[in-house]
Amino acid sequence: MLPSPPPPPEPARERFRHLDDYRIRREWERYEGTPLRDLFRELRERFLLRHRPAQNGLAAEIGPGPGRFTARVGHPEDRRVLLDLSRSMLERARAVSGVGRLRLVQGDAVRPPLRPGSFHQVVALGNLVGFAGEEALELVGALAGLVAPGGTLVLETVAGGGERSRYLHRLPPGAVARLLHAPVRAVQPRVEREGFVPLRWEVRGSSGFLRLGPTAVRDRLAQAGLRVVEVLAVAPLLGSDAARIPRPGDDPVAWSHLLELEEAVGRAPARQERAAALLVAAERPGSPTDPRWLTIK
Repeated sequence: MLPSPPPPPEPARERFRHLDDYRIRREWERYEGTPLRDLFRELRERFLLRHRPAQNGLAAEIGPGPGRFTARVGHPEDRRVLLDLSRSMLERARAVSGVGRLRLVQGDAVRPPLRPGSFHQVVALGNLVGFAGEEALELVGALAGLVAPGGTLVLETVAGGGERSRYLHRLPPGAVARLLHAPVRAVQPRVEREGFVPLRWEVRGSSGFLRLGPTAVRDRLAQAGLRVVEVLAVAPLLGSDAARIPRPGDDPVAWSHLLELEEAVGRAPARQERAAALLVAAERPGSPTDPRWLTIK
């Protein structure tokens, strides 16, 4: 008798609806503890800062996880709405974010129980879009639909397996830190001249994970009436090679130049097609209006 086939994987929505303390802690630790994780966190924080609203109003964070970036969503004086499948994640985000005027809503981001066009900023970081699977483009449209005239959407998606710089990876690790003391404008041409090596992509089809590249995201946002203002690949220079990343506290100059160089290189369209993480900021044309408070369907 042939062995029974393995059971089908649990749908992503169900996996993220029921989370224990261990998985919540692991999600928080994705962005701390090593220079590589610090780099990933700070690039996202800087992106949020560049697109922070100038005036206070109503902001929504969709799929906030344990609240790693919640304090940087919207204007510092905003009222914020957090929407997540997991009640445990929502409670953790409330506990650690230090944000007041916070309302928690448990629900599905593809069909958000929020009033369309009510938020002057909507943020969705992490793998929310990828784990929507076949509904990824529908999710992007739903996020866009929440943005008020004059408002901004910031989202993250996965385009591919990522890249790394040939130039930086043929240098000894210690030489990379010394090189980063040079001005960014001096290092960037060398990096771009030697090109990039694609990293191996881990097939995630069994988990329902879907890659969504910059062209598909731009097209869907345009259909929803939003104009893309910045796209950033994270992080094409060093990939996942932690040995070549200086520690922030050990060498502040090299660290600052690394962040600037990653951003300068990551804005090039050629770097975005295979990005392991792609940050996108888009705006809805129009004049900002007074945001309305949350309405649950």
